[in-house]
Amino acid sequence: MWIDDLIGVFSPMVGLRRKQARLALSVMGRAYEGAKSGRRTDGWITAGNSANAEIASAGSRLRDRARDITRNNAYGRKAKRVFSDNFIGTGIIPQARTGSDRLNKQIMAAWENWTHMADAEGDCDFYGLQALIVRSIYESGECFVRYRDRFADDGMAVPMQLQVLEADFLDTTRNVEAGANYIRQGIEFDPKGRRVAYWMWPYHPGESMPVRPRFQSVRIPADQILHIYEKDRPGQIRGVTAFAAVLMRMRDLDDYEDAELLRKKIESCFTAFVIQNSGSEGPLLGNVAAQSSESGTGQNQPKRVEQFRPGMIEYLKPGEDVRFGSPTSDANYIAYMRNQLHAVAAGLGVTYEQLTGDLSQVNYSSLRAGLLEFRRMVETLRWQVFIPMFCMPVWRRFVDRAYVAGKIARVEYGVNWTAPKFEMIDPLKDAQADTMMMRNGTLTLRNAIASRGEDPDRQIQEIGEINRLLDQLGIILDSDPRYTAKSGVAQTPNDGESNAADSSKTMPQD
Repeated sequence: MWIDDLIGVFSPMVGLRRKQARLALSVMGRAYEGAKSGRRTDGWITAGNSANAEIASAGSRLRDRARDITRNNAYGRKAKRVFSDNFIGTGIIPQARTGSDRLNKQIMAAWENWTHMADAEGDCDFYGLQALIVRSIYESGECFVRYRDRFADDGMAVPMQLQVLEADFLDTTRNVEAGANYIRQGIEFDPKGRRVAYWMWPYHPGESMPVRPRFQSVRIPADQILHIYEKDRPGQIRGVTAFAAVLMRMRDLDDYEDAELLRKKIESCFTAFVIQNSGSEGPLLGNVAAQSSESGTGQNQPKRVEQFRPGMIEYLKPGEDVRFGSPTSDANYIAYMRNQLHAVAAGLGVTYEQLTGDLSQVNYSSLRAGLLEFRRMVETLRWQVFIPMFCMPVWRRFVDRAYVAGKIARVEYGVNWTAPKFEMIDPLKDAQADTMMMRNGTLTLRNAIASRGEDPDRQIQEIGEINRLLDQLGIILDSDPRYTAKSGVAQTPNDGESNAADSSKTMPQD
C-alpha cells in the first residue's frame, strides 16, 4: 500500500517489516483450511510416514482384527462373500489367441486338463484358487502364491501346481542389508529396487503343532512367488485389508446391538409390579400354596404363586394393585443402524443393499446406479490388479511348462481373459439397450457376448452350427431373425449371393 511506501522513505526497516507482515497475512488467508491449526484441529494427530512404515506397524493387527470381524460379524462375513462372488464368480477364464487355430486348440486342451490339478493341496481347481485368493486379499490385504514344479513321474501332463499362502507366511521381522541387496519386511530387493526373493516361514506361524520343528524363515527366489495386492500409494510393497477403514465402526456397532438386545431382555423380565399398601410383609397376592419349611419342623409356610395362564381372572384384596411393565422402544434404532451400515458398506466397497439384503429403500434406477458403481470398481481391480498380478504370470508359466512337456508346438502367450458376467437387473430393459446400441453401431456383437461372460468366438461358432442344423432339418424358429423380423413379419433369408442392397432386407425390422 502507499502508506508502506511512505513509511519506507523515512524508516526503511519499519517499512520492510510492514510489507513482510502484510504478505504473510495474505498467504495465510490463501492456505488450505484443512492444514490450519486451531481449536477444531487440536485433536487431529497425523503422521508423515511412508506407506510401508504405516503397514509395518499396523498391518498385522489390522489383518487379525479383520479376520475376527469376518468370523463373528454377520455383515463382515457377508461383505467378503459378496465381493468374492461378484469378482470371481465361476472364474476368470482364458482363451488362447496365438493366431493359429491349431496351436490355440493345443493350448486350451492342455489348459482344461491342467486346471483340475492346479491346486497343490488337491482341494480346488484353478478357478476355486482364484476365489480363495480374492477372499484372502479382501480380508488380509494380500496373498502369496508359490509355484510348485512337479516331476515327470508325478502323473501330470503339465508338471506345475500352485500353492496359496496367507500373508502370515512372510517373515516381516527381516529388515536388514544383504550385501548389495536390502530386505524390507521380508521382501528382498536388488539395488535397482526389483524384487529378487521372499523370506517365508516354513509353515504358518499361528499353526498349532505337537512338536515344533526348527522355526526359521527361508529365502525363496522371487520367480517362484506371486505377491497379489492392491497398491494404493507409490512405493507401497504390501497390501492392507479392505476392512481397515471400518473396523472400529463395526466393532462399536456390534457393542451397540448387544447393549440394545440386553436392555430388551432385562425389560421383558419384569412382567408385573405388585403394589401393597401394607408393604411386602402384608397378605399375599393371588393364589397361595403350601411350602414345606426348610427347617425340617414339618410346619408349612405360605408360598406366592406368581404366574399367568390363559383366561385367568384374579380378584385383588382391598388396597392391592398390579401394574404391568411397558418396555420402551428406541425410535431412532432403525435409522441409526441404517446410517451406520451405509458408512460400513462405503468403506468395504459394496452397496448397502448387498451388505444387508435390505431392498426396501430402492427402485430399479437407484439399485442399478449403485450396482454400476460397484461393478466399475470390480472391473478396475480385475484388469489392473488381479489379472496382471496373478492370471497372466500363471498363464505364461503354464505355456512354458506345456511346451517343455511336449503338449504344444511352440511358445505363444497370446490370450484373452473372459470375466464372469454380471447378472441383469432387468433382463428386458438391458436386452433392449444392447439391441439398440448394436443397431446404432456403438456396440458390437462380440463385445455384447463378452459382457455376458461368454467367449464371443465360441458362441458365434455355436450359433452358426445351430443355424446350419436347423436349415438342414427344415426347422424355422420364430426367434430366428433370418426368417422372422422383430415385428413378427416373415422375411426371406439372405442366400449369400445378393448384393448389399438386397442383403439389407434380411435385417430385423422395427
